Amino acid sequence: MLSVIPNPPRVALPIVGSDDLFPVRRVYCVGRNYAAHAREMGADPEREPPFFFMKPADALQIAGGPDPVPHPYPPRTQNYHFEVEMVAALGRGGRDIAVERALDHVYGYAVGLDMTRRDLQDDAKALRRPWDLGKAADASAPIGPLHRAAVIGHPDRGMIGLSVDGAPRQSGDLSEMIWSVAEQVAYLSAYFELQPGDLLFTGTPSGVGPVRRGETMVASVEGLGEIALAVT
Repeated sequence: MLSVIPNPPRVALPIVGSDDLFPVRRVYCVGRNYAAHAREMGADPEREPPFFFMKPADALQIAGGPDPVPHPYPPRTQNYHFEVEMVAALGRGGRDIAVERALDHVYGYAVGLDMTRRDLQDDAKALRRPWDLGKAADASAPIGPLHRAAVIGHPDRGMIGLSVDGAPRQSGDLSEMIWSVAEQVAYLSAYFELQPGDLLFTGTPSGVGPVRRGETMVASVEGLGEIALAVT
């Protein structure tokens, strides 16, 4: 049976130290998972249940290498924000995964960015509408190559940060997460049957802010390297 349109390509991430690729199914993102970031967004940083939103898999933009990757400034926004995050990639799925076993489901980790049309997100919040227009722009999820957990382990502390044109903008430590990676995976699995190929953007530290055309962002996570993007 033939498809009536060309089959859309499936996004696949490069893997450090391997010629193999990691095909992506879904992209989950946790909101306000660092206390300082929760405060700067006007929220109470107390340990309330986590909340999640999603980005389409084809919003991923693969970055890496020595040169900055061109990153398109999206339409219909005047306030485009960066949010550096560590990304966990699931190699095994399941429902109702126990916290104690959750990291067994993680294949690897990468540096990522949750790029946000903040003005559209703020409008959606005020109107109590979904965040899709703010969060799901084309190329709004830059991501670097995957580092296998079998090689690097499961990072739970270490620097996470972002600079714009060499000036530091975000700086934090993975240990400052309100909800750990294992807790996020376990919590999500109560609502969805997670599958191999799912990604989880695990939250951003404080310091989020706007980026403009002509500027270059460098996002880094200790042990996972960095990705550089030139906004066009």
